Parts: sequence; structure tokens; C-alpha cells
Amino acid sequence: MTDNNWKLVDAFFDKYDLVDHHIKSYNDFVNNRIQKIIDISEPIVIENDETDDETGELKKVKYTVKTGEVKIKKPFTREADGSNSDIYPTDARLRNLNYSAHMYLEMALNKDDEENPLEEVYIGELPVMLKSDYCYLNGLSAEELLEHNEDPQDLGGYFIVNGSERAVVTMEEIAPNKVILERVKEIEDRHAKAVVTSIRSGFRARITLEYKKPRKNKAFLRVSFPYVPGEIPLVILLRALGLSTDEQIITKISESNNNFQMIIADDIKVSEEALKIDPEEMEGLTIEERNDYLTTSAIKYIGNRVAFKMSEDYRIQRAEEVIDRYLLPHLGDSEEKRADKATYLAEMTEMLLEVIHDQREPHDKDHYTNKRLRVSGDLMEDLFRVAFTNLTRDMSYQLERSISRGKELSIKQAVRSDVLTENIKHAIATGNWVGGRAGVSQLLDRTSYMGTLSHLRRVVSPLTRSQPHFEARDLHPTQFGKICPNETPEGPNCGLVKNLALMCNISEGSDEQEIKDIIETMDVELI
Repeated sequence: MTDNNWKLVDAFFDKYDLVDHHIKSYNDFVNNRIQKIIDISEPIVIENDETDDETGELKKVKYTVKTGEVKIKKPFTREADGSNSDIYPTDARLRNLNYSAHMYLEMALNKDDEENPLEEVYIGELPVMLKSDYCYLNGLSAEELLEHNEDPQDLGGYFIVNGSERAVVTMEEIAPNKVILERVKEIEDRHAKAVVTSIRSGFRARITLEYKKPRKNKAFLRVSFPYVPGEIPLVILLRALGLSTDEQIITKISESNNNFQMIIADDIKVSEEALKIDPEEMEGLTIEERNDYLTTSAIKYIGNRVAFKMSEDYRIQRAEEVIDRYLLPHLGDSEEKRADKATYLAEMTEMLLEVIHDQREPHDKDHYTNKRLRVSGDLMEDLFRVAFTNLTRDMSYQLERSISRGKELSIKQAVRSDVLTENIKHAIATGNWVGGRAGVSQLLDRTSYMGTLSHLRRVVSPLTRSQPHFEARDLHPTQFGKICPNETPEGPNCGLVKNLALMCNISEGSDEQEIKDIIETMDVELI
């Protein structure tokens, strides 16, 4: 039995390395995700008034920056004599340099309807993970590694910034785009909430639907989401999303349960008082006009929250923008997706009411089905997205300044490569990541070889260390085979800093749209 076990372990490590999850994730980030981030970024558009050479009249001129493919060149450094030389990890360690690749992006500056050819522009440096596709050590034999003064037993999976070895630790989080039902016993036994962390293109929106004990002129069900101060009644939000009639709202949430329907009916009465609907105004309206009136009233209610004391047109425009962009963004950000968002909220509501009436068990937040691990590629993607956004803003500023000074516009002069380089380098060098997280990047533990391997397989929970969080610190049965039951520090980090089990392998995520497209080709209808 023991011999067979060791054969299984040997077979596993013939296929996988201990730090495979970092290297594969980083390779996917460099080879695929960087280009996607650039492709979906908002284009740079600058408008300016210029004098027409022929007529002498002022006319509007529009400058746009078009982007193409990104190219990444393996690490090199510029020497004192101006020559370029390849740099290996050992050189970077000894000379306190950055082991980073140089990025070039195809760009063209077009005036009005011009189509100028794309030219390669240097946009900055990207730290290279050791043993990744863009590292010189990738694929070298043990003898070749020794020639370059590298340890053949070193598995890579970390960065070298300013000569220091920095490891990006795996971060644990609640599964995104998934409804998590909770019962909050501290306040009242019937108090509960449904939470979903909606993520789209790096933007995170936490949507909370709460069931609260009834109060005078207060709805049972209230929703909170980004850019809307406080909570708003669920019924008002559903009306703003297009469910204008009472029957639509009630049947969308529950078609058969009378208890649920009575709760929603009570909320509908309260919402009508909140919207200050005048019955006299409703008289004489057709069904379609009445529905439009109720939808517009609901949008105005939200507009009063997000743009108080502004003009009515602006309030309506701002409310629609907030609903489309910040409410369940993973479902889409267009007006056509409002019906889908209403259906999603109705499903959330039914699930929440089932928890309230003990027809469904609330979710266990510590169950590993409800957790996701974010490895180097995912964290670097967040970092690069913010850094590239800062670069495009700086480019807009540089172009506008050149226009105001009457200089000839040049795309190469508009790009300051330090903006991207410093944003990424500073985060890895200090560990202060985007989103206000600290300690994401850490100085690699070189106390011993086992210490180094342990550090590269560490998993960190975002929960604060000062709170007890007894359940989160406990060893959960679902961690079997995934998380080591023994390796965790003592003190405040106990149970919040964990390590992957020896033969645990992290699977890669996949694009939801690709899966939907495949299902549709199989003539399966998506509901």
C-alpha cells in the first residue's frame, strides 16, 4: 500500500510542480489577459476647436488614439555605454535591478476620419515571474541553470524587483457572481440577507438584499448597491428595471406561495407611498401610460438619491446610468439587460424568503464551494488594469497640453512609460495592491528551502486579524485534500493564513461567454 501511495505521488509531481498555479496563471495573464484589457479599454478621444486653413472659421476637430497588438520582449537592461544586454535573474539580484520585460503597443493618432498606420510605442516594463514563458530560465536543463548561477532545485514563481525577491501570495475570497444567503441572528431570528459580489472586467459591485423587521412606512425588502446612498425598497428598484405592474412584480418573485406574495403586496403599498404617487394623476391613463408613469417615478426616486438637487433630466440620466453600470454588472451594462437584472433580483428575493420561512438552509460562507483562490495572474490583472487606465489618462493630459501649446502632436511623446512601470513596480515592491489591500506581495522567505516552498503555496484570507472570526479560523471539513490541516501560524493569523495541501492543484477559471456560446451551438436554450 505504501509503495503504491508513493508511486501516485511521483506520478503527480512528474506532471505538476509545487508552484504551477502561479506560473500557469501568470502565463495566461501575459499571453491573453493583457491584450483583452487593452482591447476593452475606453479609447482616447480629444475634441478641439481649430481654425480652418481655407475658410478661416473655427471647426470641431476630433483626435482619436487607436491601439493594436501588444508585444512583450524578454528582460534586458541598458548599460552605461548605451548598449542593451540580456539580464538573467542572478544579474538582477546582484545589481539590484528589476527583472522585467519591455512592453510595446501598436498605436496610431488619427485626426477626424484619418486612418494612420500603427506604430510600435514603448509603454513600460512588466515584472517577469521566474520560470514563466518570458523568463530566460524557462525550459533550461539543470546543467544550463548551473551555468547561469541558478539553483536547479529552485521552482520559480516569484518576481525580482530592485534586487529583492518578492512572492505574490494567493488570496482567498468569497465566490464572485454567486448568491450567498445569510441569517443574521444577532438582530432578530427572522432577519436575513442575500449578498452577491458581482464582478465584470475587474470592477467589483457588492449587492445586498436584506429582509428587515417591519416598521411603519418601511419596506420589508431593501437593496443596497454602489453609488446609491443608503438602501432603497426592492419594489421600487424592480419598477425602475421595467416590472411596472403589481402582478408582474409578485409573480416574478413567486407564482404560488401566498406568504411570499403577501409580503411583496405589503411592500408594494409602502413603495407607492414612498414614490408619492397621486391617484388622480393615474386616472384616465391607458395601461401602457400607467406602466411608463410608474417606471419613470421609480427612476426619479433613485435619481433623487444619486443626484440630489440637480435638474430632473440629469437625475433621470444619472439614475439610469447607475442602474446599468453598477447594479449586477456581470449581467451586462446595457439598457437591454435590465429585464435580466429584474429576473436575477426576483430569484434572489425568493431564495431569501425561503430562508426566512425555513424552507431553505442559508449558505455556509466557510464551505470551500463558496470560496475562490486568486493567484498571481488574477492579482496582476487587477494591477495592470489600473496601471493601464492611469497611462491612458496621462496620455490624454499630455495630448491636450500639446494642443493648448500649439505643438505638433506625436503619439510617442504623449506616452510616458514611467507611469505604467512605476504603478506596477511600486505595488510589487511594497505589497500595497489596488483596492486598498496590503501585504499581497511579500519578501520571499529564504530561511530554508522548505520555507520557500511553503511561502509560495500560502493562502491568505482578507478577514481582519483583530476580530475573533471563530468559524472562519476553524478547520472546515471541505478543506480536506485542499488545505493543510497543520500548517498555520500561531497568534492572530491562526486559521486565516493557510497553506495548500501537498497534492492540491488549483484549476484555472474559464470565460462564461465561451461556455454559453458552446451550449447554444448544441441547441440548448438558456433560461
